[in-house]
Formats: sequence, C-alpha cells, structure tokens
Amino acid sequence: MDSAPTRPIRVVALTPEGAALARRLCRDLPKAQCWVPPAQAAEGGGHTFNSLSQVFQEAFARGENLVCIMAAGIVVRSLAPYLKGKALDPGVVVVDEKGQFAVSLLSGHLGGANELARRVARLLGGTPVITTATEVQGLPALDLLAAQRGLTIEDLAAVRGIHMALLQGRPVRVVDPDGFLAEPLANYPGFFVSEPDLDTALAQEGFTVYVGYRERPWPPGWLILRPRNLVAGVGCHRGTPGQEILDFIKETFRQEGLSLLSLKVLATIEAKKAEPGLKDAARKLGVKLIWFTAAELKDISVPHPSRQVARHLGVVSVSEAAALKAGGRQLLVGKRKAANATLAVARVA
Repeated sequence: MDSAPTRPIRVVALTPEGAALARRLCRDLPKAQCWVPPAQAAEGGGHTFNSLSQVFQEAFARGENLVCIMAAGIVVRSLAPYLKGKALDPGVVVVDEKGQFAVSLLSGHLGGANELARRVARLLGGTPVITTATEVQGLPALDLLAAQRGLTIEDLAAVRGIHMALLQGRPVRVVDPDGFLAEPLANYPGFFVSEPDLDTALAQEGFTVYVGYRERPWPPGWLILRPRNLVAGVGCHRGTPGQEILDFIKETFRQEGLSLLSLKVLATIEAKKAEPGLKDAARKLGVKLIWFTAAELKDISVPHPSRQVARHLGVVSVSEAAALKAGGRQLLVGKRKAANATLAVARVA
C-alpha cells in the first residue's frame, strides 16, 4: 500500500450538488478521481457506480483514500463490513454538500485522514474537523511520527498507552540513540525525557519509547519502533535452499539480540545473485537482495578474510565485505558460518 500522502483518492458523491462539489475537488486534488451515480455523470463525466458499498469495498481493497460527500451515517453503515484496523484501513473524510466541514472520520494518523481533511477544507474554504485526542491537545502522534520517519511499529497497540500517558501529563522516557525522533520531539519540551542507555532505561518503570534494532524482554508500557538500519551480507553454496538460509539468518539475529524488523537488505556477490535460495530468503524476509561485483568487494578490509573464498570468487570475503559495501559502517556480527552459508550483519551509516 502507498504511503498516506501518495495514495489515490476516490471522491464519492450521491446528489447533484454533491457531484458538482466532487468534480471541483478532483480538479484541484492530486491523484483524485470522481465517483458519482450514472444520473450525475452526464453533466461532467467521472466514474459511475450503482452500488455505494461496492465503491467503498474496492477502495479499501486497493488502499485508496476516500472523500465522501454525503451524510456521515451513510458512510459509517456502508464501511462497517470492510474495516480491518488502524494499521490497514485507508483514510476516510466526510464532507457536507456545502463544503463547510471536512470531517476526518477514519484512520486519522496512519491513513492520513487528518491531513486529507485539512487539504480538502483548504480547497473548499471550509473547516477541518479533527477529533483525535493527541491533535486536539496539541500533542505528537507517535504512530504518525514513526511513519514519517520510516520506522516500523512493532506493536501498534502500545501506541495507545504512550498517548494516554501524554494526555495525562506523565513524561515519557525515550531511548533513541541514533536520534530518529530527536527533531520532532524537541518541539514538545517537558513531555519526553531522553535516556541514552537502553539497559538503564530497562531498569526503570514507566512508559518508554525505544527506537532501535536491539531485542530485549520488553516490559509493559514500552513502544518499540524499528528503523531499517541493518544489512546482512550473505554467501552460500550453489543450490542452498532458501529455508536453510532463512533459518540461519533468523537464528543469528535471535542469538545476537537483533530485530529482523530492522533488516533493510540482503547483500551478496554478483556470482551469487541468481541463487534461488537467496532470492527466496529475501522474499520471505520482505527485503531486497542486492549484489556487488568482485571488483567492488576485493579492496574492502574485513576482520575475517578467507583464502578459500579468494580462490573460488576472487575476493577474500563475501558476507562481511558485502555487508560493509551495502552501507554498513560497523559490523555488529562478524562472519558466521553454517553448513552451506556465511552471514555478517552491519549497521547502516
């Protein structure tokens, strides 16, 4: 699914006045398409529909945001069967036929409905109606900040506890060694307490946000945000099954206390780029497989060079060299050897 600001938008109307407003919006709203009943299409074109529920079902299936120019009750009843959750549902905005109010109805943060309501209100000269508690109180929405900073939320349910603590005026501890949230959170003095050391924070009670790739037994009240800042260099024998490579990666990350949600890419040498097992492991991990030529890897200094690899591939290292070449500034895991594969993990610069 596209990110909220770039998703296509269906502007849906029922009446002649609503259809006129929909066409007006679609002229000025990027990636917007007009959907109206057949009786309204003759006046200005656009997509037509006979079933409002079908229009909504298709929008949800395709991840398209909705601007509905009609009564909110109609929208709520029509959408109910298709709701899956705030992490998956697109944003829905309801607008009255006069364009006086643009109401963020569903998925205000992650779906982008709050921002879409503001955009629609600006275009129509109306008023955006935002009801999410954090925005009403002028507090940051951690789920939205995470999405904006490219962070993966490990447990979306934990966001609620952090937001409730902020609304109650309780300071929230933040462990963010690489400063992913430092800039936006600096705008809210008094609400967040920085703690640079993870182990120190784990010894204390209270609501905490951790931004990083480390794994720990997380206490209640912790929100874990994962940056994509680890690269895994992988070498393998010809024909090594993908599941074997995948199990090797998973077990290494488990042993080293690293989160697979922070894995950005798998990297290897060009000679291995077509290995089905590497492709399969990357696909199952949801990351890209990238490769480098022997010439690109041969001069990279590594802690565990191999004469055997040099004889076969012309480089002294595949896993460590590929991890470093892929942007790693620091090897977190030096070369690990399994029966048919090698692995190294580096932190991205």
